[in-house]
Amino acid sequence: MQNNSEVVFVLQGLNDSLTNRQMYFAVALMSYLFTIFVNLTLIVTVCLDKTLHEPIYIFLCSLCFNGICGASSFYPKLLHGLLADSNVITYAGCLTQMFVIYCYVFCEFTSLTVMAYDRYLAICKPLQYPMLMSVQRVALLLLLTWCFSLLEAIIGNILTTRLPLCRRHINQFFCTNWEVVKLSCSDTTGNNIYGFVLIFMHTSQTGLILVSYTHLVRASLRLASNRKKFVQTCVPHLATLLIFASSLMFNSIYSRYGAGTLQALQNLLAAEFLVVPPLINPIIYGINLHQIRSRIIHNFSHKPSNLINTCLHGALSLPVCL
Repeated sequence: MQNNSEVVFVLQGLNDSLTNRQMYFAVALMSYLFTIFVNLTLIVTVCLDKTLHEPIYIFLCSLCFNGICGASSFYPKLLHGLLADSNVITYAGCLTQMFVIYCYVFCEFTSLTVMAYDRYLAICKPLQYPMLMSVQRVALLLLLTWCFSLLEAIIGNILTTRLPLCRRHINQFFCTNWEVVKLSCSDTTGNNIYGFVLIFMHTSQTGLILVSYTHLVRASLRLASNRKKFVQTCVPHLATLLIFASSLMFNSIYSRYGAGTLQALQNLLAAEFLVVPPLINPIIYGINLHQIRSRIIHNFSHKPSNLINTCLHGALSLPVCL
């Protein structure tokens, strides 16, 4: 049996797209660059403006950075595959892509849970909010979010690396844990159990978010100021959650029942969770949050010299943002 480290996977998801690969390459490149641009714009805007150094905006920066990581785990390999004669990936490259993708997924869920907790405290307990959401608490929540997500992804990769592989053709154009596990010729019970544990954990996170929203809706109905907070910060958060959850659902449907569908539709369903949330999240928040929207418009309408001075001055306060 071949050593796993010597395996080279063949990614078959782009087989039917080779005739139009120049067009797909141009669309993918523009989408990737725009995703990076909108996320970096929001992150830089928050970091350079001291008035935006509040917990909700710091968590939003973390969410946008995670979106950049998710997009970067997918687009570079896709762009390379569209230009190459054959779309292949080494075993180490596949494990790396899986690790970054699943770290992105887990971090997205945890970040949305933390943001829901922050909105619950801000609207339902406004007087205690400054004490409950201190700088130390924000830093701790960010640390736990990333460490927890990294740990989940590491365990998943370790469980996958122990499996001997009997095949090397992956029916997608990027690596996922499920697709690699299907190539194994040994017992995958451990991987399946861990998968169910992850599903339960992150479904529970979604349940916690929905429970917090029941309290948020009740609080927003009592006071007009709470309604304004709810519309400005909670509606974008809820939209982000629905977009991400639906994208993951489409990917799950494709992985299990998409064998007989058109290749283009298969690719769309498979990659939606890596394409849509990182692109839409900063746009939703940038449009809906007045503070961010007005600051972005101000920066882009400023004279270049003044804008440079603002950036240099704001860069000194960058550690505060981080």
